[in-house]
Amino acid sequence: MFEAGPEVRRKLGHERIAHLVLAAVTMCIVLPLFAILAYLVVKGWPSLSLAFLLEPPREMQTQGGIWPALIGTVYLVGVSLAVAAPVGVLAAVYLNEYARDTWFTRLIHVAVINLAGVPSIVHALFGLGAFVLAAGLGQSILAASLTLAVMTLPVIIASTREALAAVPRSFREACWNVGATRWQTIRVVVLPNAISGILTGVILQVSRTAGETAPILFTGAVMYKAVDRGDVFPYRLTESAMALATHLYNLATQINGAPDSLQFATATVLVGAVLLINSTAVVVRAVLRSRRKW
Repeated sequence: MFEAGPEVRRKLGHERIAHLVLAAVTMCIVLPLFAILAYLVVKGWPSLSLAFLLEPPREMQTQGGIWPALIGTVYLVGVSLAVAAPVGVLAAVYLNEYARDTWFTRLIHVAVINLAGVPSIVHALFGLGAFVLAAGLGQSILAASLTLAVMTLPVIIASTREALAAVPRSFREACWNVGATRWQTIRVVVLPNAISGILTGVILQVSRTAGETAPILFTGAVMYKAVDRGDVFPYRLTESAMALATHLYNLATQINGAPDSLQFATATVLVGAVLLINSTAVVVRAVLRSRRKW
């Protein structure tokens, strides 16, 4: 039987040490997440129930549930995604597949990267000036959603460009050699092979917009809105709405007499929704990558 020499044993020892260090670092990241989630669930358990999700707030928001805020968040995220996803993907397709490498396109690339790092409060002020005041939309779901769309566009563009660039150029050349146009190549070959990366970036931005407070606080969120239990169409796009992030802020700072469990239950729902969306992104990416031919 082959016996490992000193050099091989030394390398294997280094490999085990690296494995242990990386595992420890991973646990340092994962354990706080589970600790926070467990703490929220334990503290909010007295208020967590199906009725808590479906009922509107009562008694000056010191009792009842979070349905208006929950459905308002769905409205805000849905409208912003409907605007940002097609615009971001099409912009990335143009920049990666059509635009030439010039100083202007490089400037756009730098601008997109820098815009992704702008604090959310700056986007809030932009949305207030551009959509609420200049465009005359007022404080509404539409104004807040457009603000969220502007905030998420840079990341969608960047993630889509990376997914498109990962598709081998030989795939494109093979299509061009059989007479396919550039758009046919993009539609039939490039986009299907990049869809996992595109969807992952889009879905992860959904989880980001669900937890944003400042952009909607200035442009479309209100402290209270009367909504019937379980009503799935309680808002119009020209109206303001409640949202989970701002509702949690109001419970913690503005509403007196609300039990602590109500705040922690709301935080649990918000964090749980974000985790669910992120988990969905992971599953979708794994399924789509398993179908990829390269």
